[in-house]
Amino acid sequence: MLADFSTFPTYEWGEAPEGLVTRRQLREMDLSPGGHGPVAQLRCRRCLYYPLRDCTRKALLYRTDVARPKRVPTLAQELALDRAMAARQTCPLCHRRYTYCLPLARLGSCVPCHDGTPADPTTYTTPADGPHDQALAA
Repeated sequence: MLADFSTFPTYEWGEAPEGLVTRRQLREMDLSPGGHGPVAQLRCRRCLYYPLRDCTRKALLYRTDVARPKRVPTLAQELALDRAMAARQTCPLCHRRYTYCLPLARLGSCVPCHDGTPADPTTYTTPADGPHDQALAA
């Protein structure tokens, strides 16, 4: 069930009081909401010029005084994330690990293996590097 934010205080673009920020701004400050929900909403910049329009792109605002520092992942969590990304980035045919996720569901391999085009050497690591030499993703 979706939450009803119609009872929240609504602020226009650029008029939010100090101490209320969006999730993205919390992330930039290395904070998280810390289990607390939003306390207000912010209308988008476009709706600043149309004050009677019902805004469909509202941003939720959170209090910075109750926000907590972001959790730091453990080494085991970072290793698990790195293995998951390696599975999405490694070609099953040539065993190269690319710097981006491969279209394995559509092609079944990397693009160079699929159609023979040469790969840019800056976009992958060779199998000789091995998974033990890989830096962790996070």
